[in-house]
Amino acid sequence: VGFDESGTILYLIDSRDRNTAAFFALDLGTGEQTLIAEDPRADTSDLMIHPTEKIVQAVAFTYERKHWQIIDESIAGDLAYLKTVADGDVEVVSRTLDDDYWMVAYMVDDGPVQYYRYDRKEKSAEFLFTERTALEGLSLAKMHPAVIESRDGLDLVSYYTLPIGSDSDFDGRPDEPLPMVLLVHGGPWARDNWGYNSLHQWLANRGYAVFSVNFRSSTGFGKEFTNAGNLEWGGKMHDDLIDALNWAVQERIADPDQVAIMGGSYGGYATLWGMTNTSDTFACGVDIVGISNLTTLFETIPPYWQPQIELIATRMGDARTEEGRAFLRERSPLSYVDRIEKPLLIGQGANDPRVKQAESDQIVQAMQDANTPVTYLLYTDEGHGFARPENRLSFYAVTDAFLAEHLGGRYEPIGDDFEGSSIIVQCGAEEVSGLAEAIAD
Repeated sequence: VGFDESGTILYLIDSRDRNTAAFFALDLGTGEQTLIAEDPRADTSDLMIHPTEKIVQAVAFTYERKHWQIIDESIAGDLAYLKTVADGDVEVVSRTLDDDYWMVAYMVDDGPVQYYRYDRKEKSAEFLFTERTALEGLSLAKMHPAVIESRDGLDLVSYYTLPIGSDSDFDGRPDEPLPMVLLVHGGPWARDNWGYNSLHQWLANRGYAVFSVNFRSSTGFGKEFTNAGNLEWGGKMHDDLIDALNWAVQERIADPDQVAIMGGSYGGYATLWGMTNTSDTFACGVDIVGISNLTTLFETIPPYWQPQIELIATRMGDARTEEGRAFLRERSPLSYVDRIEKPLLIGQGANDPRVKQAESDQIVQAMQDANTPVTYLLYTDEGHGFARPENRLSFYAVTDAFLAEHLGGRYEPIGDDFEGSSIIVQCGAEEVSGLAEAIAD
């Protein structure tokens, strides 16, 4: 990540022979590597290096939130002061060469990123601007971190958002259990973070608690946590979601009879697995470009994934062997389509290079063959997710009405939200309030 002023010391983030990625200094002359900072819970996520002297001054680790370890005590007072300026995670994005002034960004959970000009000598920070003025002054919900223990002892860093007004004493618990959306991240080799999340805000605005869980295989928490997800699609990775959800029920955050599961890519897979294998847990599901058949996913990976084929086989399963194909069939939602009893909404991009349209087509066809209702939305000009604003608006408009029907939250009628969208309703228009009328118009 850089060199010291002399050019003889290399700064690097290294996870070799250890669990979490730590920050090191490597002497290029002697080969000696010195540990500068580490956190047994999380990987290195950020650093501060003096603009001219090139000495390491602080290293950050993001566990439930971003935490700075101070290496150079000369900036300890600066970071202590900056913590008092705004309730957000601090990032120093720029510094003058004389180091008298810093540009500081605050990542907050209930608004846009806030930028300040910090005067080190005066110990004063002047607000400059936000990166999204349309969000300024809005009444937005707070996001609460929670670390939840799984049934086999892993710590699951999770986040939940409550509707404004539902927590009258501001203790992080609603006055009564709420309908909840379990929002599962994709990857699965990625992670959820604390901060502003547009999906959390939208769903909380509709009256739902929103819950995101860093289940095993999520990244940023060390190799052991990521590797604990190997060959656990539909296994312990899903158990983690259920364990976290059970915690939310026990804490009286979630109404156990009104929980939806929703997500994209791996999150879509988790939705389909939840609808087929833990169907009693969920009132409905929203699958966005999700995988229904792990074998066909493996066999149709895009060329740019080919160099990772051995890693994918290790993490998910190997369709190149009979044993592996049997395992992937066992962990594919398509194999259990007859168990789907709750309402399901599916969204798919026709040009998806990663999760091909066939993944959604297969499970929709199987549900139709079993006379099981399903609503299937296809976008002819989209890939892995919905990039065009018109398409996102149309999909979320349908999701809004779908969730309202099955969880009881509020929603905005579809109206003209399909304008400019490539949406095609392949089937199930009659299952969502206002959808048939919207496509007729």
